[in-house]
Amino acid sequence: VARSLDGAATAANGLSGEARGYACDVADSVACVDLVKQVEDELGPVDVLVNNAGVTRDNVLVRLKDDDWDTVLDTNLRGAFNLTRAVARGMMKRRSGRIINISSVVGLTGNRGQANYAASKAGLVGFSKSAALELASRGVLVNVVAPGFIDTDMTAELGDGIREELSERIPLGRMGDADDIAGVVRFLAGPASAYMTGQVLVVDGGMVMHG
Repeated sequence: VARSLDGAATAANGLSGEARGYACDVADSVACVDLVKQVEDELGPVDVLVNNAGVTRDNVLVRLKDDDWDTVLDTNLRGAFNLTRAVARGMMKRRSGRIINISSVVGLTGNRGQANYAASKAGLVGFSKSAALELASRGVLVNVVAPGFIDTDMTAELGDGIREELSERIPLGRMGDADDIAGVVRFLAGPASAYMTGQVLVVDGGMVMHG
């Protein structure tokens, strides 16, 4: 799922196996309901939801504009709420489902210049724990993955000097890659995690532990 059909098609084409792309603005609650209905009409029930939409609008607190705050919270937090609510009722009826929310270590530690991003990702942790408590009795598991610095389009915008400095703060000595996160998501979506809910799995090469 991406904001545009072109973006969704690009994401789908980059995946192995069979995939289909859909366009949706996750900050739009009506669009999210329509999306889930379309997916279920075409492909069947949603068994696993991964909320991975994320944007940044970095600036120091006193220079953050209202739009910078709203855009980040609407996409990163409201978007996860909208899609989770849209799939939850069906999962509850089937007494089965996995919801995996992608937070960030920044939501656990904070970060200068990212008050809006940190708030959205910390909010996602609290939201996930509350949803886990509400949905557990219906067989729906809700967990969180909190990545550290991962080599993505977003972090590619950082200069080489900053990337090198960040790598020095990571005990494993490197930034993570998408496969590091995907493996944890697959675990949470599979049978080996059937007795886990409301958990936050930090995938950061030891950075938070290292301080």
